[in-house]
Amino acid sequence: MRAQSVDVRGSEGKVLCCAIFRAGGRKLLSRGHMLKQDDVRLLEGEGLEQVWVTELEDGEVGEDEAVLQVAREMAGGALEVRRAAGGRANLMAVEDCCVLVDEPSLRRLNGSSTMVVATVSSFAYARAGQRVASVKSAPFAVGREGLEAVLALLRERGPVLQGRPIRRPVVGVLYSDPITGERAKHLFEGVMRQRLERFGASASCALAVTEEDDSVIRALSHLLRRRPAAVLIASTTAPAGPEDVVGRALASLGCRLERFLAPVEPGSLLLLAYKDAIPIVSAPGCYRSAKPNVVDLVLPPLLAGYPVSRWEVAALGHGGLMG
Repeated sequence: MRAQSVDVRGSEGKVLCCAIFRAGGRKLLSRGHMLKQDDVRLLEGEGLEQVWVTELEDGEVGEDEAVLQVAREMAGGALEVRRAAGGRANLMAVEDCCVLVDEPSLRRLNGSSTMVVATVSSFAYARAGQRVASVKSAPFAVGREGLEAVLALLRERGPVLQGRPIRRPVVGVLYSDPITGERAKHLFEGVMRQRLERFGASASCALAVTEEDDSVIRALSHLLRRRPAAVLIASTTAPAGPEDVVGRALASLGCRLERFLAPVEPGSLLLLAYKDAIPIVSAPGCYRSAKPNVVDLVLPPLLAGYPVSRWEVAALGHGGLMG
């Protein structure tokens, strides 16, 4: 890349190497802007005769073209690429979605000297129109060889970022208490509604039962037959693990226990199971407050139909201290 001062009249097609401001401080054109005929007339009207520009040399790619190529290659699903000023491209959610980030690939990408990418956390819930990532190039230009290496990495490993749509999902809710299920429903129903609305979800069916094996089995069986996006179990008691009433009911129904205990506070007593493709989440105490807890971390991917694994729950420990 070569910087030089050129006559404004011959600057069309060249790239500004610094921003241009009016005398009063208002910005006219940004650094990295490729000058067009209208820009040349604007600069002449402002009385400018010379302008600092950069010219690409052999083997170089302009910053705007480079970030757009990388952004398009690294994204999938409900995301779109939008060009931004200063050698940047933003990835925007085009509908409500859960953002999945391939963290090892992101680290490798950010280890290059060509491009850096900032993203929201993996499993984050994003509303339509929200920015979920920003791609920034080295200033002005990057080497074509370095750019091709980054693109080859992305093609080899697949999208670094995916937006999995969340389209007004419905869930089943089970309230349970050792004395009467109505007590649990009275305690948790308002907070449950707030939490589901946070992710654009609603309860298709809610049942309240006494914490006894037969009652819990029957209620869970009824909820599962309705094929919800997920089943949430709000109990007033802390489980002893897979051996408690909820755990025994899941085993009786042939559910697969994926994970008990999460490295998250609040919410360390998470129990995650699956009946076929339907996730079941028991998180006692997490429905007493609308403040963020482990349910807010795992619910977006589950509502998007993504099967959260035991190892992904284990990875929540980095940033898992929520309050």
